[in-house]
Amino acid sequence: MSTIQVEVVSSEKSLYSGEATMVVAPGLMGELGIMPQHAPLLTQIKPGVLKINLSDGSTELLYVAGGILEVQPDKVTILADFAERSEDLDESRAEEARKAAEEKLQNSSDSDLDYAQAQAELARAVAQIQAIQKLRKIR
Repeated sequence: MSTIQVEVVSSEKSLYSGEATMVVAPGLMGELGIMPQHAPLLTQIKPGVLKINLSDGSTELLYVAGGILEVQPDKVTILADFAERSEDLDESRAEEARKAAEEKLQNSSDSDLDYAQAQAELARAVAQIQAIQKLRKIR
């Protein structure tokens, strides 16, 4: 079976480095399926579940919150703004982050920066909650 090298890194750590038969990533326009010998591609990714199918039939699941995906015929590189292993996600922590972001939106000052930051925090928390729910169904 043909494989492709996959690297997933965030600003904080490297989350995955190895071979895969397929990668499914949350692209801005929908999910992207990448297999060995895929055409070169450079695109943004949105918050969601990154699925890495391994040659032994198992699957590595990660949560990514934005970033860049680069595809070369023999390698996929994901530079995530934020990434976490699926088993490390905490739904109660994500729910608290969502509530805190909603409060910030309601109490934000007139500053556009405060409002934009609160919106980004809310979007990230909501995406993480949705990813946790999706991962629950996959497992």
